[in-house]
Amino acid sequence: MSNCDRTPQLKSLMQQAGISSFKALSRAAGVSERQILRLRRGTLEQMPLDVLLKLCQVLKIPLSELVASFLVPSLSPYCPLSPVPSPQEIADLKKEYERSQLQLEQQREILLQEFQQSSLQLLESLLLQWPTAAQKAQENPQLAAVKILPLVQKPLEKLLQAWGIEAIAPVGAELPYNPQLHQLLEGTAQPGEIVKIRYTGYLQGDKLLYRAKVSPIG
Repeated sequence: MSNCDRTPQLKSLMQQAGISSFKALSRAAGVSERQILRLRRGTLEQMPLDVLLKLCQVLKIPLSELVASFLVPSLSPYCPLSPVPSPQEIADLKKEYERSQLQLEQQREILLQEFQQSSLQLLESLLLQWPTAAQKAQENPQLAAVKILPLVQKPLEKLLQAWGIEAIAPVGAELPYNPQLHQLLEGTAQPGEIVKIRYTGYLQGDKLLYRAKVSPIG
């Protein structure tokens, strides 16, 4: 199939999806700029299906529309006429797309099941012992909460450790106020002033999940 300039069609789709540049499209879709150049040159038939699917997802269009935009001959003076793909070729691409979508859905389901299984293993002691402990607490209101606390605390700590999640600081700690990590529950505080942790926050690596809730001292 002859090469032609499909840049105007791609720019139009990018504008509709709010994508400002080819480099931004490359990053968002997770495909190389070489593949995007192939699309612009009208050589879609040479591109891997997984690349086309990624571009469809970012551009928010079905595969059939991508095929129509980049395989069907354009009236642009930069694009000489080329053979129109047969209905069978388009139908085959559609079937391949549907098959790939089904595979992706099955992979998501498998990953979800594996995630749930690994989490259940970390919480095993809590799942097995907590119902009995809760029943004993209902039967004996005088039962000290400190005896039940380890049933919750240890599995939770193990789960957070497995996920790489760390507390910003323990409850009750006093430390300099950092507005990026701390949220004031009341009053005011300037960065560097000592505050007290009321509810701990969490970090996952360099990512902030929840800011710790703090109160000014004095």
